[in-house]
Amino acid sequence: MNRKKLSVDYHLHTKRCGHASGEMQEFIDRALSLGLDEIGFSDHLPLLNRIDRTLSMSWDEFPYYLSDVAKVQERNKNIKIKLGIEVDFIPRYQDELANIIENYKFDYVLGSVHFLDGWGIDDRRDIFNYENYDINDLYQRYFAQLRLAAESGLFDILAHPDLIKKYNFKPDYSLTETYERTAAAIAAADIAIEVNSAGLRKPVKEIYPSQEFLNICTRAGVPVTIGSDAHCPQDVGRDFQLLSDSLAEAGYDKIATYSQRKRTMRSIGGNGI
Repeated sequence: MNRKKLSVDYHLHTKRCGHASGEMQEFIDRALSLGLDEIGFSDHLPLLNRIDRTLSMSWDEFPYYLSDVAKVQERNKNIKIKLGIEVDFIPRYQDELANIIENYKFDYVLGSVHFLDGWGIDDRRDIFNYENYDINDLYQRYFAQLRLAAESGLFDILAHPDLIKKYNFKPDYSLTETYERTAAAIAAADIAIEVNSAGLRKPVKEIYPSQEFLNICTRAGVPVTIGSDAHCPQDVGRDFQLLSDSLAEAGYDKIATYSQRKRTMRSIGGNGI
């Protein structure tokens, strides 16, 4: 297969989140070594600190995150570095989130769903909770919340949009209709989804989203971004050749990039992405 090179990674975490390692410059150096020309740091908004202090930086640390990104932007003129943020969509905090987000000059805002009923669906410490739920129902609830996130108007991109599959618990019915409803909601909201390689490093051993979901998003006209969800420098750009294959199979030839929350579509491969 004649793979097209992907040279953007919009989902990098820093050690300030409490569950990542490495210096920001190490992430940048790794990106440069891979030939990436644009990256984005998108650490977790400190709102998660209320739920668990190991999940995000504190509000006291947040100004330092912003200044850290500004410093590496100034030091590294040979690569575009964007200021992003990953924000968990928790419905009861929706109004508060809107007020917080509008007060900062992010290049893009990643929306994600990590919690249902207050427990972390992707947290290995909470994996026992899957025994307390009907998996079929849990999938429906997850995607319903993802659609609410799309409709909230808070986000530019939905990160790892089928994260619920991380531990390889799967429903016993076809998800085609669920994917179609969700893709329609995302398209109506005019936001992107993230094609994320981290699932390949998890028990499910799949890209987020599944190929079927990605194919349906293509037909619905949903744009995509690219991310490794790197929590250490070695994972920057990891498995991007497989992401390229998945995008090609779905029929994508462009990806979305962002500056000051304005979207630009760039061609994949060649002189583009």
